Amino acid sequence: MRIIKRVGYGMPFAISLIMLFMPLIAGAQIDGEKLFKVNCSACHLITEKKLIGPGMAGVEDRWEDKELLYKWIKNSSEVLASGDAYANALFEEYNKSIMPAQNVNTEEIDAILAYIKAGPIAAAPATADAGGTAVPVEQAPTIPYWVVLLGVLILLIILISMLRNLKYALLKIKSEKEGTVYSEQPSMLGASLGWISRNKTFFAILLIVFTVGISHAAWNWLLNVGIYQSYAPEQPIRFSHKVHAGTQKIDCNYCHSAARNSKSAGIPSTNVCMNCHTYIQEGPKYGTEEISKIYAANGYDPTAQSYSAESSGPVKWVKVHNLPDHAYFNHSQHVTVGKVACQTCHGPVEEMDVVEQFAPLTMGWCINCHRDTKVNTEGNEYYDEIHSRMPESMKNEVMKDGKIVVSELGGIECAKCHY
Repeated sequence: MRIIKRVGYGMPFAISLIMLFMPLIAGAQIDGEKLFKVNCSACHLITEKKLIGPGMAGVEDRWEDKELLYKWIKNSSEVLASGDAYANALFEEYNKSIMPAQNVNTEEIDAILAYIKAGPIAAAPATADAGGTAVPVEQAPTIPYWVVLLGVLILLIILISMLRNLKYALLKIKSEKEGTVYSEQPSMLGASLGWISRNKTFFAILLIVFTVGISHAAWNWLLNVGIYQSYAPEQPIRFSHKVHAGTQKIDCNYCHSAARNSKSAGIPSTNVCMNCHTYIQEGPKYGTEEISKIYAANGYDPTAQSYSAESSGPVKWVKVHNLPDHAYFNHSQHVTVGKVACQTCHGPVEEMDVVEQFAPLTMGWCINCHRDTKVNTEGNEYYDEIHSRMPESMKNEVMKDGKIVVSELGGIECAKCHY
């Protein structure tokens, strides 16, 4: 009976602790996948394939000392200066490009490495319909962690309520047997208020910490407002970049030819599709179903092999990557002048059946890229005049490791993107 009594007194305290640590527990879970996408995915793939840097599969096995791997991720220049053989071999293999220092701690690195070690989540298997066309099986939706935590909290409150009822039921039976006066069971609210009045200082500290935890969680949530990373809308034609850019090795600029010479990469006309699909009338993934939509848009009759049918009108593609109206971005500056690979911003499109927004496309993400990316000036006539007018003293001041980064050429000035 004494144990039951002590449990009863501790119930309001237990509820307070649960409410206190709920947001802290939620915030303490380090998301290795999210960290990888934010810090690593611009240059590395989770597989063995190379992007800008080496593939990350088996990265821990390639480093004999894990502490050295931590140092490399946090500040690669320091490891290179130490003379480490493997680090310098990487430096030479990837055209002497220094990996930018990453603002992550050891625990966050461990979360990233755990995500890499787990490997990419296997795609859902596809089934075939009656016509033989592959139909992807929808994956079961994942339950958000906050829903799980809320469910656990509700179950704990129910359990505590049941224990309280059991305690006072036993006390009532005891008082009836002993012939003593039974004190009625106080309400849960009354018991909680009583505990608060007896522990005002401790409750004030709990309330402050709880408020800070909730504010921190709310701030992190607000930071993601307007970020549509992983946005992958359904398109009117199921076009597979994996088949075209991956399997068939078609250059991105063949279809998005405007990317070299204009602000926008442009949406390819279905006439471009007809360059190949006049003769290729059945695809490996969707058969004739999707190709027939291209024919309809062009008014093409594949049987007669002539443009004799009535056109269904242009294809209404859904835009995937949307920048705010007040932000200026020019593809030709990056593709033609900067020699930036499409995958730097758009990710490994050659591996995507359905194109999704790969990068967060936030201002901070762009600025960090401009701070770390070195300008490709060798053999680039665009920079010849700048070099000829630049004093030697300034060259030594703005160059890092013999090269100029984008930020030194005004790449982080507000008016470059907002005017």
